[in-house]
Amino acid sequence: QVQLVESGGGLVQAGESLTLSCSVFGDTATYNGFAWYVQLPGTEREIERELVAAISSEGAKKYADFVKDRFTISRDDAKNTVTLLMDNLKPEDTADYYCGTGHYYDGHSYAAAGYWGQGTQVTVYS
Repeated sequence: QVQLVESGGGLVQAGESLTLSCSVFGDTATYNGFAWYVQLPGTEREIERELVAAISSEGAKKYADFVKDRFTISRDDAKNTVTLLMDNLKPEDTADYYCGTGHYYDGHSYAAAGYWGQGTQVTVYS
């Protein structure tokens, strides 16, 4: 059984930074990638989550256009963690953020599959 546990969310002012962490428990060998997704206010279904950033087992990375040059995804396989460094936060980044497993393929594509964490809330005020 795989379990993903997110932490690091909070309330910050625009322009500040947050670091989200995803602790990974269990065997995730079936999946070669991890990603952070955002659940925007007013949406509830998993299918409505939007990809923020993804990383493959080889370290390839993919970012949504709205976070490029502001967010950085990384993974530490020795510590079983996936991290999202969020710089220069904007009020429109306010959302629930979810860590999930998936498949990174074709060198630049990512598809969510398998497991999700419980989410962590990020609120950015101006």
